[in-house]
Amino acid sequence: MPTSTTRSVVEHRWGGECAVEFRPFPVGDLRAVLVGDEIAVGHHLQAQVLVGMGDRHREAWGQVWVLSLTETVSWGILYYAFVALLIPMRNDLGWSEGRLTTAYSLGILISGLAAPIVGMVIDRRSARILMPLGSIGATGLVFAWARVETFPVYVLIWVGIGVTMSWTLYEPAFATITRWFAHDRTRPLLVVTICAGFASTIFLPLTTWLTSRYGWRQTLDIYAVTLLLMTALPHVFLLRRPPPLPRANPERRESHPDGMSLRDATRRPAFWQITGAFGIQAFASTAVAAFLIAYLVERGDSPGFAATATGAIGAAQVLARVLMTLFGKRWSPVTLAAIMLGMQALAVGVLVLWTTRPGVVLAVLLLGAGRGALTLLRPMILLDRFGLRAFASISGTQSAVISICGALAPVAMGLAYGVVDSYRPLMIVMGALGLVAALTLVHEPALAAHDPR
Repeated sequence: MPTSTTRSVVEHRWGGECAVEFRPFPVGDLRAVLVGDEIAVGHHLQAQVLVGMGDRHREAWGQVWVLSLTETVSWGILYYAFVALLIPMRNDLGWSEGRLTTAYSLGILISGLAAPIVGMVIDRRSARILMPLGSIGATGLVFAWARVETFPVYVLIWVGIGVTMSWTLYEPAFATITRWFAHDRTRPLLVVTICAGFASTIFLPLTTWLTSRYGWRQTLDIYAVTLLLMTALPHVFLLRRPPPLPRANPERRESHPDGMSLRDATRRPAFWQITGAFGIQAFASTAVAAFLIAYLVERGDSPGFAATATGAIGAAQVLARVLMTLFGKRWSPVTLAAIMLGMQALAVGVLVLWTTRPGVVLAVLLLGAGRGALTLLRPMILLDRFGLRAFASISGTQSAVISICGALAPVAMGLAYGVVDSYRPLMIVMGALGLVAALTLVHEPALAAHDPR
């Protein structure tokens, strides 16, 4: 038995590593001090403590795989399936594409506006209750969508779906993962975003096939059952409450060792600078993606090629997330995000200046790579700058601003096209906005180093 204080580095109980300090006591036992909590153990029980940490690590990764499944299905049905259902609904219901899309856009906007409140709930209670309720609600709403006959009811359904999206998509999933993994959060975030990145690849052709075989209403009935079995039940029975945040260490005089409150974060120029950069990016990238097919057709490409090229953005997003994780440790998340924002501007420049099909392919790869990496980088930047204490609230507040910017983009682009009657100058403006976003993010004074831990 040791006669003096000893320290060793062991695996953290929910991922990563941490220092454990063992002190001798007169009774011959050892006391382990771990993450600010004292755990009394006998010297013969040391191995059992380490085994318990390994169990928690496996439990944390179990949560990652649960969320990977539920996020893929939720994104595929609640977000992407609408695109494949639009024409069949128009033909059956007799409503214009504009009316149908307006309700869908309203749902996405509601999802973003609800994010701050959802974040506050998650910070105080975790997503253990919210995500099951959201997936159960989504199941019922999709079932109601399959039976819709009047436009006001259709709008109300999408308002409800927007609320359930805020309870089930990336924001609560990211908040859950960051609580389970005190260190090395990049890998679990990557796993979830890679799996969910294939949602459009899976559900767009699947929805098209199901609709052609069974009709859009029965397709939605199938999807309601899918949501119940593959999101609601896993959320209810497999999702666990994450470990509590580490407590303050009086010896280090830490008041909030795990980060800032929402109020403190929103008082910092860094928060608004980061939010502004991502908001500008959301406006520009949404506008480009929404009108890319129209732009390519306007300049002479076939509709089939334009649709295929636009669809390839999703595959490029997944590839970018993998490459960023493999090679991204050389730069900070802020630097990487600035590079990705600049890449978005470069992509639009290639799209405008290189008018052959190879130029389109290169532009699509750059657009997808930037969008895919930024999805993963945003939570990493927020954690790095503001810590874990109010991560869900801070991320939700930022998400609301970003959602508003994204929702305004198609409207502004459409109005501007009515004035200039050409997509090319509008694409040039979107490229310039991407460059502005990149320059906004790298401005050093507001992003002075802050380590909440």
